[in-house]
Amino acid sequence: MKVLISTDIEGVAGVYHPEQTRAGNGEFERARLLMAHEASAAVAGAFDAGATEVWVNDSHGGFRNMPPDLLDARARVIQGKPRYLSMVAGVDEGVDALCMIGYHSRAQGRGILAHTINSFAFAGIALNGVEYGEAGLYGALAGEYGVPVVMGSGDDAFIEENRALFPNAAFVQTKRATGFTSGVSLSPEQARAAIRKGVAEGLAARAACKPLVFAGTQSVTLRTQSPAMADLFCQWPTFERVDGVTLRFTAGTVEAAVRMLNCCSAMSSMLR
Repeated sequence: MKVLISTDIEGVAGVYHPEQTRAGNGEFERARLLMAHEASAAVAGAFDAGATEVWVNDSHGGFRNMPPDLLDARARVIQGKPRYLSMVAGVDEGVDALCMIGYHSRAQGRGILAHTINSFAFAGIALNGVEYGEAGLYGALAGEYGVPVVMGSGDDAFIEENRALFPNAAFVQTKRATGFTSGVSLSPEQARAAIRKGVAEGLAARAACKPLVFAGTQSVTLRTQSPAMADLFCQWPTFERVDGVTLRFTAGTVEAAVRMLNCCSAMSSMLR
């Protein structure tokens, strides 16, 4: 059994503030260690459940956050960008199950540090009229490769938002959101123990977890954070401007949609 663990940072126990998610300051240096330890707990849980191979995908920001020497030595680590499948890179290499560690709720949600892909650029993303966060988008991308999401960890808002998408997956609540930058968290030690157990339980029940599949052409609606951002993205000739901050495009698959969104995310750096 080959397992992919996609690890973000905003849903990690003890992480509350944007400074903890941005490289170049002491708050981030501490948070990236918390992220790495939760990833290692997930790796241990996967091996507890009988995994023969475990890959860890560093899925936050520049995708090079976790010090590799702090990760469980049995795992292989995917870091750096650009990469076509982004937060689920590796899912196309014979993976049997996907675990999402340290995830968060979607843009303008009620969770801690809620956003979707790029908080500077994107105010909301919908596929065929339904708004999704990163868990939904990347869970559906994994589903195109036949890979189910079997486990997720993060705050209560993340879990409430995604339980219906992954009804048989195991969820671990690492903290409770009381605001965008506030909450009540488990201790890091408690969170790691719960994650290890949750991954093992999710993998044990993986036969009941079906891949999330959004079939057919995807009509993507993107709400941007400003008219200037929509101006920039609509340089892409196939994008339709809906209003001052909203655009629409179509994609043949979820993978194509996500790759186009990530191109927009990269373009947004021009306006920083």
